[in-house]
Amino acid sequence: MKPTIQLRLGQHLTMTPQLQQAIKLLQLSTLDLKQEIQEALESNLMLETEEDGARREDSDGDAEAAKNTDDASAGANGADKSANDPNNETEVSIETDNMPDDLPVDTVWDDIYDSVTPVNAGAGAAAADENQDFINQQSVGESLQDHLLWQVQLTPFNDTDLAIAEAIVDGVDEDGYLKTALDDIVAGSDDPDVEIEEVEAVLHRVQAFDPPGIAARDLRECLLIQLRQLPPGSDWRDQAIRLVDEHFDLLAQQDETLMRRRMKLDRDDLMAVIHLIRSLNPRPGTSVAQQAPSYIEPDVFVYKRNHQWRVELNPEAAPRLRVNAEYAGMIRRADNSADNVTMKNHLQEARWFIKSLQSRNDTLLRVATRIVDFQRNFFEYGDEAMKPLVLRDVAEALEMHESTISRVTTQKYMHTPRGTYEFKYFFSSHVSTASGGEASATAIRALIKKLIGAEKPNKPLSDNKIAAILADQGINVARRTVAKYRESMAIPPSNERKRLA
Repeated sequence: MKPTIQLRLGQHLTMTPQLQQAIKLLQLSTLDLKQEIQEALESNLMLETEEDGARREDSDGDAEAAKNTDDASAGANGADKSANDPNNETEVSIETDNMPDDLPVDTVWDDIYDSVTPVNAGAGAAAADENQDFINQQSVGESLQDHLLWQVQLTPFNDTDLAIAEAIVDGVDEDGYLKTALDDIVAGSDDPDVEIEEVEAVLHRVQAFDPPGIAARDLRECLLIQLRQLPPGSDWRDQAIRLVDEHFDLLAQQDETLMRRRMKLDRDDLMAVIHLIRSLNPRPGTSVAQQAPSYIEPDVFVYKRNHQWRVELNPEAAPRLRVNAEYAGMIRRADNSADNVTMKNHLQEARWFIKSLQSRNDTLLRVATRIVDFQRNFFEYGDEAMKPLVLRDVAEALEMHESTISRVTTQKYMHTPRGTYEFKYFFSSHVSTASGGEASATAIRALIKKLIGAEKPNKPLSDNKIAAILADQGINVARRTVAKYRESMAIPPSNERKRLA
């Protein structure tokens, strides 16, 4: 077959750079958006914030006024001097060196001006400080392993025991429990003569470290370590040690009758012993481990005024940008020089960036306003009044695509009188009610949490009982649905929630 040229007409969607930029800005969080704006300000000479522009205009106006005042003073002084000096027959003029309009951009500051080096700064310190980014420096908290290794270094160990102690510390998880088997530590030791008894001896020394209960292999051992570290003679210390050591299974089952019989204590004394055990920390590692703080800055504010709920954008979430009028005025038409073309490109990019930013703010405000309209009962009465809502409902109301609503509601936060919530929080599935209506999953979770919070400690509600109570209120949910919602809220089952009164 011979190659031929054919002409076809068709339509297809094209992701232009401007559309890609708008979509990118739309899905950014507030902190990421600020970083993106800062990068745009640094890379585009045509962009500036309104605050910087107003400050520059004020400084230019002050400088112009000062210059006019100085010129008037100089002229008056010169006239007075000429009038008072009869021998003044020549006019004195001061000539300045001719300076080029454009300075070379390939020069370095140090090539023209002498750098001033601090007295205490040496060559090594100057080289180290040159690469430091002081803006992005963040304080990092001490980890649990760092805290334990610091205590290992302070404890007198021989080389073999030191290696064993470091292996034990490496096997401690974030909750403070030892997850590595002692046999594995023996097998991984470089010394072939190490036996498990020596590893256990080192483990007992590590378990004496701070925080109390560290490096325990299970909850029972963790509680025993903390109880044994209490001062001798403390109230109910010996009874608590015996209860945890010999009758831990009864304690876990909350079997009051058998515990009183085995411990030979009356009910009040047994409650005092259990109260001491409950005062211990079952996760000792959490008292030391620190995580980097995560900051949330709301994108919109929701408040009630004149009996109406209103939504406003957070003015601090993103600075207002504008085109630098001074640089824009330097662009000359019909000039194809390299500098002029660069300025034209920067001007076009600046206009598109500002337009994309305005489009993002407008879409964000529209979606937030629609969510508030849908969930008005939530803002009035709380979680139990939350209505079922999906992305399609908002998309159809605003005549947008669901993907756009998904981008807008991701990592965007709303500050309300009831707290700060992510936009996604207001979207939930629904469950049919006996009256033919619908109840949101968020409202059902709130009802389950309310029922569990009001239950009797010694007789908690089972999942079947909670499902029956909800059915009496017209909400038909299965037992497994109640269990799923309960587990999503990190609420244990009824047998684990049972507490002795």
